[in-house]
Amino acid sequence: MGRLAGRIAIVTGGARGIGASVGRLFVKEGARVLITDVRDELGGTLARELGPNAVYQHLDVGLESDWAAAHDVVRRRFGPPTVLVNNAGIFRTAPIESLSLESYMEIVRTNQIGVFLGMRSCIAPMREAGGGAIVNISSAQGLEGMTNAVAYCASKFAVTGMTKTAGIELAKYRIRVNSVHPGPIATMLVAEAHGTGDIAAATAHDPGVPARRWGQPEDVARLVLYLASEESSYSTGGAFTVDGGLTAGLMYE
Repeated sequence: MGRLAGRIAIVTGGARGIGASVGRLFVKEGARVLITDVRDELGGTLARELGPNAVYQHLDVGLESDWAAAHDVVRRRFGPPTVLVNNAGIFRTAPIESLSLESYMEIVRTNQIGVFLGMRSCIAPMREAGGGAIVNISSAQGLEGMTNAVAYCASKFAVTGMTKTAGIELAKYRIRVNSVHPGPIATMLVAEAHGTGDIAAATAHDPGVPARRWGQPEDVARLVLYLASEESSYSTGGAFTVDGGLTAGLMYE
């Protein structure tokens, strides 16, 4: 019996990076998983690789209609979801002075509104199932600022606050809500932010954290697994870092 035996999970942004690692680990630990993304080819390939306990569905997290379709699929295939991992996100940088409102809202739409819609859509089915766990992927930049990332920081700080509010509000339904705050993780998202498709090249430098290394998607997935399982049954509204010590404080040599 795995740590998630009997659980039914929705993982957004599940086609690659942290989301793909979460999907793989969840299936390994006994969950049935709806992998969602806008990268249909990658997501479909992953679901086929994981076998009958995984299925892929296109999901733009900023669209209510896409959330409704995702719930139709997961219910028909597996049943009502008892775990939600709000992982989908985008990262772009620009100085405040040159950042357009359109670009700002594009980041907020995915990173913040997508989390809101995901949480809201899962309350009824989780209540029906007798409880559940929601894990919202925020960021170290949901706890501290970053140069040229005002929209990203705003969206991730919002996720931190939304998680705390939802944790309080949904506890009466036995629905736990926690946020995860990754630091520098070696993913394609980082590579693309550096203008390359090469993760190794983009992460070749020291990330400047006490751990002296880049995190791997699996580092985050293991924390998400803990928060999705009954091992964290007394944790809700919490903010859990997996950042190599980045947010612990200033580092001097």
